[in-house]
Amino acid sequence: MASKQMLLLAVAVAFLPALDAATEHWVGDDKGWTLGFNYTAWAQTKQFKVGDTLVFKYNKSSHTVVEVSGADFAACSTPEAAKVLATGRDQVALDSPGRRWFVCSIGAHCLNGMKVRIDVLAADDNSPVAPPPSGPASNVQARLALAVLAVAAVLVL
Repeated sequence: MASKQMLLLAVAVAFLPALDAATEHWVGDDKGWTLGFNYTAWAQTKQFKVGDTLVFKYNKSSHTVVEVSGADFAACSTPEAAKVLATGRDQVALDSPGRRWFVCSIGAHCLNGMKVRIDVLAADDNSPVAPPPSGPASNVQARLALAVLAVAAVLVL
């Protein structure tokens, strides 16, 4: 019996880091990067950390993703030298703590709310409120960890 308990403990300890692993945040969740969505409210429900990734999914013939400065974000302007992402499924690595700003550069989309501010925390920042991760990858990760723990529990019994 003691060896089964040790096995359960070993499995649980092995999967704990996976629960705190980097998260793929699908901007706008199932709505994606589009007009008519409140990205400010969306971002306020998330916790972004160094090592996480933003995924912008959108219709590439209708939208873009451009990282801009805070001033350009407020003015909804896109500098000429800015890198424009336009694949329809762009990934942006959050590789340092701080504030980042993204807008759509098509027409008046930014002025109509198609912009998001992301506050990136250090990887080891354990803020008191940690909202659930977003996106398909984090859902699969959580289900996998629960499945492994359930199997380990059955083995103990």
